[in-house]
Amino acid sequence: MPFIVVALVAVLTADVLLLVQPQAGLKEEAAAHRATPRQTLLAERLPQERTPARTVQPVAPLRRLHKPNLFVLTRKPFTEELLRKVGRLRGVRALELADAASITLDGKRVQTLAVDPSTFRAYTPKRTASSDALWQNVAAGDVAVSFVLGNDGGLSLHRQVRGPAGPLRIGAYATTGFGAVDAVVSKDVGRALGLPHDNALIVSAPDADSATLRARILKVLPKGTQIATVNPVQPQPQQQPARSWPAGSFMTGEQIQVALRAAASKLGRPYVWGAEGPDTFDCSGLVQWAFAQAGVRMPRVTHQQWVTGAQVPLSQAQPGDLIFWRSDPTNPDYISHVAIYWGNGQMIQAPRTGDVVKFSRVYTKNLAGVVRVSPVTAAKVR
Repeated sequence: MPFIVVALVAVLTADVLLLVQPQAGLKEEAAAHRATPRQTLLAERLPQERTPARTVQPVAPLRRLHKPNLFVLTRKPFTEELLRKVGRLRGVRALELADAASITLDGKRVQTLAVDPSTFRAYTPKRTASSDALWQNVAAGDVAVSFVLGNDGGLSLHRQVRGPAGPLRIGAYATTGFGAVDAVVSKDVGRALGLPHDNALIVSAPDADSATLRARILKVLPKGTQIATVNPVQPQPQQQPARSWPAGSFMTGEQIQVALRAAASKLGRPYVWGAEGPDTFDCSGLVQWAFAQAGVRMPRVTHQQWVTGAQVPLSQAQPGDLIFWRSDPTNPDYISHVAIYWGNGQMIQAPRTGDVVKFSRVYTKNLAGVVRVSPVTAAKVR
């Protein structure tokens, strides 16, 4: 099973949904483009599905939330000795084991966790953690996928999708809080799928410096261990206004023109979830590919691209700036979509499954903000 590669910057969110009303005069289609779908976020059990083939134990109630700060991946299973070493480090409050790998789901490569629903739920955002029905669906054999994979990737609730060991039912749209993980199954399903055993560890250490703790964990674990910082650790320069950045921090006019021309050269190409080009793209894949043509090394996913430069007001947006939205109702503060500002109220984007790379009017519903990319900062984001 391939070793999962995770982003160094991932987002665990609060429960406040930021809603910004669309500007008057925008086209209805543009304003509704990222609107929440009408379907619910949970697949109810149909009558013929309510008697499982195996006995499913009730999921334990949620008692206390643990804020995850580090997501650790090893090439071999964690041993009791390794767990004790991590648990003794200063600042560590709680640990949770999981199985992690990249699997093929409906023809897409999806980073997946196999978990104990009763205990892992406490490490997810409150909206996900508090849903007993969601975790009971996972315990019964369903797969819970991220809202982005479900909505943009075309995986609708109740749908039976192709997996490595047969069909899996999409039982819920949920968020783990780890930006690189888009699917969650039970440990039993994980074993059937062939996921490696106990190769992932979630660390809760809310009072410890994440970078320092990360370095200490790497010292006590075997070589090849990967650790993603979550919840989130953002580069300090991202918080500064553009005017306070040193001269030469941002893309040159020539780089901007190259990136814009590159993006425009892909107009009409299909959206495919997880695609990075050159013939198909998802939203962040288009950004990464277009900026690469200008010699700018961009991280792969939206929440990483969010911290690649200075935030600027939408009224001051310039061609080549990136525009971001928060449209995930399961993870309201998560950065879920990105587009490239073209100018004059227009942007170029790869919207969702069934659509193509195209120009659209900028809309402000669920707008997160605008970022002016710094190539030096972008190259440091992992």
